[in-house]
Amino acid sequence: MTEAIKRKLSESKGARWTALAMVAFAMLCGYFLADVMSPLKTLLEQNGWSSSDFGIFTSAYGWFNVFLLMLIFGGIILDKMGVRFTGLWACGFMLGGCALKYLAIAGFIGDLQTSILGIKSQVFYASIGYAIFGVGVETAGITVSKIIVKWFKGKEMALAMGLEMATARIGTLLALAVSVPIANLFGGRPSAPICLCLIMLCIGFISFFCYTFMDKKLDSEISADNNAAEEDQFRLSDIKLIVRNKGFWLIAILCVLFYSAVFPFLKYATDLMINKYHVAENLAGLIPSLLPLGTLFLTPFFGGLYDHKGKGASIMLLGAVMLIGVHIFFALPILNYWWFATILMIILGIAFSLVPSAMWPSVPKIIPEKQLGTAYALIFWVQNWGLMGVPLLIGVVLDHFCKLPATKPGAPSYDYTLPMIIFTCFGIVAFFFALWLKAEDKKKGYGLEEPNIKK
Repeated sequence: MTEAIKRKLSESKGARWTALAMVAFAMLCGYFLADVMSPLKTLLEQNGWSSSDFGIFTSAYGWFNVFLLMLIFGGIILDKMGVRFTGLWACGFMLGGCALKYLAIAGFIGDLQTSILGIKSQVFYASIGYAIFGVGVETAGITVSKIIVKWFKGKEMALAMGLEMATARIGTLLALAVSVPIANLFGGRPSAPICLCLIMLCIGFISFFCYTFMDKKLDSEISADNNAAEEDQFRLSDIKLIVRNKGFWLIAILCVLFYSAVFPFLKYATDLMINKYHVAENLAGLIPSLLPLGTLFLTPFFGGLYDHKGKGASIMLLGAVMLIGVHIFFALPILNYWWFATILMIILGIAFSLVPSAMWPSVPKIIPEKQLGTAYALIFWVQNWGLMGVPLLIGVVLDHFCKLPATKPGAPSYDYTLPMIIFTCFGIVAFFFALWLKAEDKKKGYGLEEPNIKK
């Protein structure tokens, strides 16, 4: 596609930032549901769940993406069918998954007395709903990433990705901060915040639907160059080119290691605040919510820094170092005070802003644009192994190795030292992969240390 053609709708600052706002809001709604159950672990245990049940449920996020390869199929569909079709399909999956999850947690289907495949039927149906949702939100994530590249390549791409991630993290912040108060407002019902999620996802679907009209106009301008359109057509043989790219695999592995040390940690962070730092149950979610709150400002800041100054590989390296330090201090049996946990969470928020702000905008420097949907899908697929396996691992470890005498009826207590050591190990390995990526960039000249904005 020629620059003359691209200098139409996507050259308008107002148009491209409006497009970003629409798709970012849809992701905000998805991230709200992704983490809405995290602060409810103690409440669920009071209603008959165990840590292993919670681990099974949280691991379900990646079941279909990993074992049925749904995320990879989603990436191929994205490159073949485009962002409009794929995005609406993904939003539909998020809605359907949320509805099934609500029906299970509200008690309309399943219970805690019967089991399916050795899993309590309520946990089973909630997990299936979460797995369906996982297909939708992950596919929506790669779709939005490709949308941002489409509108912002050669411009403020890292800033746009940072703002999109920051907006999505508002959903995580809301989930961590308001889930327990909303559940308590409705008599301790964990289904109440999920009902709110369902309403928000309907609004998010409408937001993305409105975006499709802007995307259709941009495509009509781009398609005027028929030769370029043919040249940019994705082919299945391109998958082989992606998986043979060492830089791609370094980013993919760095991604799964880093996110495995953050997202699964957030699933248990509220429980950690209660057990180690003795924070009141109704306030315990506020400290973990500081992590996504920090990303609201820092991810766009670091993205803008990458756009103008470069140093993408160095930013990822620094983020890995900070990740290691935070989890080590969470593991050590010292300074068990809420204010120290707050400081650690703020530092983790900085690390969580550094790595994604540099990692996702680096992918288009390694992979051609026509292959981006599939490349992002493959990275997300690798990431989903961690998002699926690590929460289950932590739940089993807590149940079998970390139980303490209960401090009140129906709510077990846990020693979180071993889980935090596990998270620390992920950070250490991520550090070495960040070093390797930096060396590979110097060798192959990907341009990860160079600014994104072309003058």
